[in-house]
Amino acid sequence: MSISPDQRITLHGFNNLTKSLSFNLYDVCYTKTREEREAYIEYIDEQYNAERLTNILQTVSDTIGAHVLNVAKQDYVPQGASVTVLVSEGPIVEVPTDTFDENTTAMPESVVMQLDKSHLTVHTYPEFHPEEGISTFRADIDVSTCGEISPLKALNHLINSFDMDIVTMDYRVRGFTRDIKGQKLFIDHDINSIQNYLSEDIKNTYAMIDTNIYQENIFHTKCRLKEFELNNYLFGYTKDALDRDSQEHITKLLKAEMDEIFYGRNINNSNR
Repeated sequence: MSISPDQRITLHGFNNLTKSLSFNLYDVCYTKTREEREAYIEYIDEQYNAERLTNILQTVSDTIGAHVLNVAKQDYVPQGASVTVLVSEGPIVEVPTDTFDENTTAMPESVVMQLDKSHLTVHTYPEFHPEEGISTFRADIDVSTCGEISPLKALNHLINSFDMDIVTMDYRVRGFTRDIKGQKLFIDHDINSIQNYLSEDIKNTYAMIDTNIYQENIFHTKCRLKEFELNNYLFGYTKDALDRDSQEHITKLLKAEMDEIFYGRNINNSNR
């Protein structure tokens, strides 16, 4: 079904199509010592705390045309945070404006924004290799909408909001809606790749590959930074503090880690 940008289909009732956009974003860092790992996690916790994540999702909500109704956020000790934001496709009157902040034991940092039959969520996961000095920060984001609002409008903002090395994206249109004659519509817009909705700057920054199942309205795109600069992966010092052999060894470790994340499997790499 081909639909021009200015063409609108008259529907029978509400648009029941569910459009879901999921991200996995990865930041990789070399943290050889325990002190470096702890400093990196502290830095990540500050950079992506509940307040910052809430602001990011607030902008996402504005971008896709949704309305935030209420916010509840919670920071954890020693690290992590949660946020729940109630959102609707249209404005609703008599909405409570209370915001709740609570402290409890340590948990992963997460954010949930609930829309009218739709939702936005963020979960963050810092972790590290037990022996090789590699630390990885992952942020999982889901934007799922019903009705006229589209999560694809949030693509560029979300990628630009997280300074990440690898991004994987999945977009799927589920269910069906009907036109006024009762004909089922399983998709209401043209798309052959998530890349269609990415800015030129992002396309120039990342190398990308697609795996799409067109007949099922399932689209998958993986992105990896084209440029590698070792200084961007060292925490608290620069490569000038390392001899050439150390620079080469750390570079191989980092690239092997990113290879495995990008291709989604363990690789028997002799560089390690």
